[in-house]
Amino acid sequence: MIYKTNGVCSSEIEFEIEDDIIKQVSFKGGCAGNASGLSKLLAGMKVEDVIERLEGTTCGRKATSCPDQLSKALKEWRK
Repeated sequence: MIYKTNGVCSSEIEFEIEDDIIKQVSFKGGCAGNASGLSKLLAGMKVEDVIERLEGTTCGRKATSCPDQLSKALKEWRK
């Protein structure tokens, strides 16, 4: 799935899920090192656990962040 982000440096998040487990996540744009590290940490995690941990994360003065946007994307995928 590809999710178009809003209010963050990354323009989109692409992810693959199998049996409610995240297989891979990649961010287009944004902070390359942080996005790469986050992607590696999330591989193998349950969708619900990722949503619970990342939802509401902010970035500086922004009301959202790339991790928060991923939680929104996963909620949309879950529908």
